[in-house]
Order: sequence, then C-alpha cells, then structure tokens
Amino acid sequence: MAREPALLDRPARPSTPPPLDWLTLADAFEAACLLRCMPTPAGSRAPRPAGSHPATVVEFNREDAAQRMRQLLERLDVPVEYEMAVGGLRRHYELHRLRVPAGHRQRYAWLIEAGWWQGRRELLSAPVPGASTPRRVWVPRMAAAAWRSALLAGGRHVRRHILGVRLTDRDLAAVLIRGASLLGVTAELRPGTGCFLVCVADGEDRRRILRHTTLTPAPAPAADSA
Repeated sequence: MAREPALLDRPARPSTPPPLDWLTLADAFEAACLLRCMPTPAGSRAPRPAGSHPATVVEFNREDAAQRMRQLLERLDVPVEYEMAVGGLRRHYELHRLRVPAGHRQRYAWLIEAGWWQGRRELLSAPVPGASTPRRVWVPRMAAAAWRSALLAGGRHVRRHILGVRLTDRDLAAVLIRGASLLGVTAELRPGTGCFLVCVADGEDRRRILRHTTLTPAPAPAADSA
C-alpha cells in the first residue's frame, strides 16, 4: 500500500526575505498606507485579498497626497512618472496620477507588501516593556505616518467636535486605532455605510494628532555668495 505523504515530504517554501531596516520600513509602510486609503472599486465592498499586488498606477485627488507618495517612492529608489489631469464639466477637479515604470514594478510591489505587513506587525504588537531603543523610537513614527497618510488621502470628516477619516480598509482602520494610542490619543471606530470612520475628539487629542503628522518643511537652499 502506498505510503501517504508525510508533512516533511512537502516541498519547502521559499525562505522569508530579511526584514526591512527601520528607515526603509518607515517609508515603505507610509506608502502602503497611502495606497490603502484609496477606495475599493465601485460596487465592491470586499476587503483586499491577502497577497494582492499593489496598483502600479494610482490616482489621488489631492496634490499633496500624490507628492508625498512620489517623495516616499523616490526615497525607496522607485522612480515614478507623474501627470496631472483635469476632469469634470461644470465642476472641475484634478487627478494626480503616479505610474511606476515596468522595470521597477517588481521591487515596488515587494517594498509595499513587505512594508505593510512588517509595519502592521510592529504597530499592533509593540512597543512592549523592554523593547529595544530603535523600536521605541520608530514605532511611534510609523503610527504618525499612518495617520498622516489617512489625513492626506482618506476621506476627511471634520466636525466641530471631532477630526475623522473615512476608510474602506478594515486593517488600516485597526492600525489607526492602535497608532493613536501609541501617540497618547484615544481614537474611536464608527461603522458607516460601506466604510469605517476613525475619529479623535477635538481639543488636545486633535492637536496632538496634527502635531505628530505635520511634516517639517525642508530648509531652503542657501543662496550662492556673490
């Protein structure tokens, strides 16, 4: 009688790639959060399937979101092509389109996927007592990056008493809730029609989130001496 294959007979899976260093992880994770802020296709409420490849052409309706994505990818050595289009008849709107060239899509997809899963794991499980100094420094930075992405590319929901963002990605909503706590802020999750609303109270919580997510402008280049 033929022997049933044992567990050890199964082909070995490819080795797991080494984790990203903290600087690369922070940029890749923020880029992944920006992508996850984009709405799912019309008529679909299904979550993104695990292992799905990130879009290589992305359209933002805000220039600052597109420029931040462009900056992050360039720091990751992933070139992008940028173009702006104007649409609409009575009410004009702008679309800021980023396209990753074919020769760089494999690296881009790997960075986005690795950045998201490694960053998500760090945020949802850390920091813990006794964590290393780099982890204690970088995990709050990634929490701020997740909120910055949501405020740039998510659906802002601003009222007198709250600051919120609308998202269709459940995992990103969980990351924002956890990220807020790492920044010393209490965030609330409110289910909506086809989306999730993550919000913080007005006052000190709102000010703290905005303070952590504000990017410091780059210094102006020094003028050439005469």
